Amino acid sequence: MCEEQPPKYRCPRCELRYCSVGCYKIHKDACKPQESGSVSTISELYPALKEVIQQDGNGHHFPDIFDDEENGDEEEESDRVPLEKLRLLAESKELKSLLCNPHLKQLLLTVDRAEDKESIMKTAMQEPIFVEFADQCLQIVEPPEKENEIFASEYKLFNP
Repeated sequence: MCEEQPPKYRCPRCELRYCSVGCYKIHKDACKPQESGSVSTISELYPALKEVIQQDGNGHHFPDIFDDEENGDEEEESDRVPLEKLRLLAESKELKSLLCNPHLKQLLLTVDRAEDKESIMKTAMQEPIFVEFADQCLQIVEPPEKENEIFASEYKLFNP
């Protein structure tokens, strides 16, 4: 919630941590309670993915998020995660299992809500559960076989 003081309390409805009654009063109006201890989709926990992943009647529908002007040419094509990889992230049992961890949930929410995401990410990467989550995401998005192929092709370029 606020970052003025270390959080001492936890919201009974959503488990978000807060530091004072004032912060709780602000939070309670927008609070959405957790329905259960298990997670059915990653998008339920991570609002940034929820905007990308939309449910339709037949499963997940992924709009082309890179068509809007905001994202335009700012990103390199190679930095974009293909929509089919986003689907794999959303359907990963390993990620769903990791997301049952309340500490990881809180870390992801903190990163998502932060204005200075770079410094928050550096801090989050000091947490073993966050590193495990990031590694699992990378294994899905860029499987090790692809990394080995890239390394081998680069090696051949420099060592004919």
